[in-house]
Amino acid sequence: MTVHTSADLRTTFLFPGQGGFDGEALRRAAQKYPQVKRIFERIDAETMNLFSRRITDLVLGDHSAELRGLLDDDAWASQVAIYAAGLASYEILDAQGVRPDVLAGHSLGEITALVAAGAFSVEDGVRIVAQRVAVIQRQKGIEGRMVALSAGADRARRLLDLLDDPLLAVATENHDEQTVVSGPGEVLDRVIAIAGQLGIGAIEIDTPFPFHTPALAPAVPEFAAYVGKLDQHPLQRLVYSPILQRYYEPDDALADRLAEHFVTPVRFAAAVRHLQAAGVTTFVEAGGRAALTKLVARLTKGSDIRALPSLAIDGDGGLALDATLRILRDAGLAGEVEAPGLAELLAPTVPADVFEAYWAEHGDEVLRRIADDIGAFTPKKAVQTPAPAAAPAASAPAASTPAASTPAADAPDRAEIHAELRTLYAEALEYPEEVFEDGVQLEAELGVDSVKQVELLARASKRYGLPTREAGFRLENYNTMDKIVDFVVSELSGREPVAAG
Repeated sequence: MTVHTSADLRTTFLFPGQGGFDGEALRRAAQKYPQVKRIFERIDAETMNLFSRRITDLVLGDHSAELRGLLDDDAWASQVAIYAAGLASYEILDAQGVRPDVLAGHSLGEITALVAAGAFSVEDGVRIVAQRVAVIQRQKGIEGRMVALSAGADRARRLLDLLDDPLLAVATENHDEQTVVSGPGEVLDRVIAIAGQLGIGAIEIDTPFPFHTPALAPAVPEFAAYVGKLDQHPLQRLVYSPILQRYYEPDDALADRLAEHFVTPVRFAAAVRHLQAAGVTTFVEAGGRAALTKLVARLTKGSDIRALPSLAIDGDGGLALDATLRILRDAGLAGEVEAPGLAELLAPTVPADVFEAYWAEHGDEVLRRIADDIGAFTPKKAVQTPAPAAAPAASAPAASTPAASTPAADAPDRAEIHAELRTLYAEALEYPEEVFEDGVQLEAELGVDSVKQVELLARASKRYGLPTREAGFRLENYNTMDKIVDFVVSELSGREPVAAG
């Protein structure tokens, strides 16, 4: 096992499992962060292949989706929704410059963590999640539930020992006063009854199956065989497994390890304590709701650990992700990314560290070259506007007024230009117009990468007939909506008036 110390680790992303979905928070994130739409489009293609349905239609359609409704719809829907929300959150955080030192997942979330770390493609991740459901459904007679008990793992095991059922098991150890048990429905009814007599709270978990139980042993070989046929890639990020209680190693056969999850408990509390001891001071929940955030806060109470949610609604009714990003920026753990998505777009086969080194040295030069090239295709002739109709002779002034003293009738109206640019940008990016407020940061807040900004500025130049930009033009000087508007107004004000004729 590789040993990791406090010098190695600072920030962990946690990916939730069962229950890790908040439809309203996801919808709000989709309206503001384009990464949600991009990741869902990739997942949609695979769910169409597998189920002839788009997950987007289920969770981002006309009505806000909730987990209970997804569970009632079809078992795969809730599992893929949790997976998709986790990846969308990860992509948003990555686009904002948040770089985790280690990833970890809770149950289903461990699949999301491995995909985020590069072990499998996004599409193969969907296949794995869907197959996880399918192999369980094919096991005849597997019927059961999961129940959270307000008791530690040792006490929960003693309670289960009273019933002596081989299919009843501790599924997850969340913290010292919460343990989730899994097993057949009839037996769990008895567990709940006994727990009530002992003064132990019991709450049923929203999940389609009883995970992490010996009852799933027959599904293990079939699942391992399926995942073993998929392409496994080297991990690009460190991943810690609360199930294996160790970091994944390069020679791990992930098909076998993931199959073991069916019958092995999740020791989340031990995982958090291990990561804290290894030096982690910031835990960010990449996914829906804030259940893991609350568990971490409870497990690390009294310490200086940060536990931050993402796709959840906060106490003020806002999207928790926005406040989390502000906290991370203030802590120096997030910032503007010079080239979000460019590595995948321009050089998908080049190692990330090589591309980052190249971009650090040549990025400005590349952007200037793109701006100049696009500018060369921009019409230099001003857009001709219809001449105003001639005024009736009777209303003409007795003497002409010198042009210099005439009010600037052709001076651009800033409010009108702002409204036009908002519409142009909103249509191009498929965002609501209201997000393009004066001070909004195109890249840092809306995730509009440098290439897209150049394209949009070229469209604006063409719309207003602006001249080709000079070689010294620097895109980073026009990173907010008000600066774009001011640029267009300034260019229009400096133009020669269009001759009427």
